[in-house]
Amino acid sequence: MKRLIGLYIFGLTGIALGALFPDNYYVSVVGSTAFFHIILAIALNLFMGYAGQISLGHAAFFGIGAYSSAFFTTNYGLNPYIALIIGLCITFFLASCLARPILSLKGHYLAMATLGLGIIVHIFLVQEEGITGGPDGMSNIPVLSILGFPLDSDIKWYFFLLAITCGAILISLNIGASRMGRALKAIHGSEIAAECLGIDTATVKAQIFVLSALITSFVGSLFAHQQAFISPDSCSFFFSIELVTMVVLGGLGSTFGAVFGALILTLLPEVLVHFEELEVIIYGAILMAIMIFLPKGVFVSLCEAVNRRL
Repeated sequence: MKRLIGLYIFGLTGIALGALFPDNYYVSVVGSTAFFHIILAIALNLFMGYAGQISLGHAAFFGIGAYSSAFFTTNYGLNPYIALIIGLCITFFLASCLARPILSLKGHYLAMATLGLGIIVHIFLVQEEGITGGPDGMSNIPVLSILGFPLDSDIKWYFFLLAITCGAILISLNIGASRMGRALKAIHGSEIAAECLGIDTATVKAQIFVLSALITSFVGSLFAHQQAFISPDSCSFFFSIELVTMVVLGGLGSTFGAVFGALILTLLPEVLVHFEELEVIIYGAILMAIMIFLPKGVFVSLCEAVNRRL
């Protein structure tokens, strides 16, 4: 139960903010965006932080989920949940087929392979105008409903995504404390040593890769319905880099590190927008300073500092 204290604090804080400031832009709009980023960062942290692997192509799975929901609901009138499941099936098939050959690579070779996956999917989304709408994307994506109640306002999406985010945090914490989580940490430490301990490293890495991809695809589907529009820019290579930055900035291997990293990269541009021309310079300087003085990530470094004082 001790490991769930952070989840309780996060959930209660989110509920309080939504209840007290339902019409506040930073709560309803920016908050919803932050929840999307948090879930995606948690999913990527399972692969990067727990297993110690690298992925520069997770935006591809986000795009598969988003475009599957958009395509099947707008062109064929399918129920959004059926379209979401189709997207998950496509993602599962693709990730399962690619997991073992890609994860047989190490280091920068693995990074290049995942980068190539992301680029291929992005090119497909841009070029296949008959299916994806091309560079203009797809619009008029129907609203998602829960038990007949449509999510037709920012605050409704806020509370819905808060619940999904809490679920993602719980899944990540449980995986970290499970036998699979211990196997992943052993692989992160030394893959050779993990194999000597009898861990089937190839299978464990493939499983966490597929799970991470499925969560990312799920979020892509939700994003498409929340925005009612999707374009290739939403799942480009730069978005993959942004997700990696969130995970590293918060602290690799830490669930709440991923949460902190996502919150920082979501809220920081909103704050710096007031600086106009200096926004990009200040943004870059802050990220550089954080990585120089807090090399293990914001959350992990702060936790270590508190533990030292105690």
